[in-house]
Amino acid sequence: MTGTDPHVSDGVRLQKVLAGAGLGSRRACEEIIAAGRVSVDGQVVRELGTRVDPATAVIHVDGLRVQLDDSLVTLALNKPRGVVSTMDDELGRPSLAQFVADRTERLYHVGRLDAETEGLILLTNDGELAHRLAHPSYEVLKTYLATVEGKVPRSLAQKLKSGVELEDGPVQVDSFVVKETTADASLVEVVLHEGRNRVVRRLLAEVGHPVTRLVRTRIGPVRLGSLRPGRTRVIGGTELGTLMREVGL
Repeated sequence: MTGTDPHVSDGVRLQKVLAGAGLGSRRACEEIIAAGRVSVDGQVVRELGTRVDPATAVIHVDGLRVQLDDSLVTLALNKPRGVVSTMDDELGRPSLAQFVADRTERLYHVGRLDAETEGLILLTNDGELAHRLAHPSYEVLKTYLATVEGKVPRSLAQKLKSGVELEDGPVQVDSFVVKETTADASLVEVVLHEGRNRVVRRLLAEVGHPVTRLVRTRIGPVRLGSLRPGRTRVIGGTELGTLMREVGL
């Protein structure tokens, strides 16, 4: 090790902390440490006798942050159509709260989906993670599957990558792929880092292909996958570590 020694004499053994964070058995965690894959407060640690303070230590494994605070939780939710992206709607419309009624934590949604858009939305009580995910400077990519009117020409991809002017400024997609097409409808995948209100719907309508169905399938490394509408799952391990790395945590 170089620099400041992260060892805390009255702390908890590092392998116990890692095992408690779900990285495997203590024996497996000892092997991870011995291989030089663990850093504590920026210092690579190989000594199995190292003790740390879980309340203050910043631990990375293979460059990914390990969440040590078990009071913090981040969930993926597959938001159904017709649900508004709030935890409490003053108009009494179906909201996100109904899907986490069994959770004791006070959760906040990260970003929004309009009521008619389905798919992945994140819920968390980690304020710093939520703030960074919502901040435009981190440019976390979001992926959508859109069913649109009309046969979309493959040449549209270049136009969308070059930028399209909307009423609140230009928007550029990071990727655009035509998945399926028929004479009167197309299925397209749109990837962008924009977070403006209804930006995917407005963008596709502007180029002559109004959206009839829209599903967000991915936020950064977090995928919707086979998660059923109205269901949640806890984001943890490598997936959470990768998400945190994308926003500089």
